[in-house]
Amino acid sequence: MPHFSTTRRVPHTATAMLELVADVERYPEFLPYCQELEVLRRVDAPDGRHILTARMTIGYKMIHESFTSRVTVDRARRRILVEYIDGPFRHLENRWLFEDSGEGGSKVDFSIDYSFRSRAFEILAGAVFDKLFRKMAESFEERADALERSRRAQA
Repeated sequence: MPHFSTTRRVPHTATAMLELVADVERYPEFLPYCQELEVLRRVDAPDGRHILTARMTIGYKMIHESFTSRVTVDRARRRILVEYIDGPFRHLENRWLFEDSGEGGSKVDFSIDYSFRSRAFEILAGAVFDKLFRKMAESFEERADALERSRRAQA
């Protein structure tokens, strides 16, 4: 089963990074290969977690595929868990952990495990998904930097 994980130290607070990752509807604006993201359902759990069901469409050249996931945003614990519901995967689980590290910066842990239902689809589209998943943490850091530059320019 393919797995990727990384830890990045970024010059943004853990809260700012968590909110950026939790804002799934903005993903098509900056996440490579993400063509569309639709939130299908929102639930506020009694324990304070915010749970979304979302469908993401990924596209690259001739490959266009959608999958549905449950996104659990746990602000109190500074965690986001993405769990696969439906689409071309057999399994997909994505975890984000955010921790302040002083002087306005934070440590962001990102991990993803996945496998495709079909060996043929894995051969066809596996490289596209692998590139996307490996680029995700970097893309969020770049987005946070761009938003910070924009805020400073407006101030």
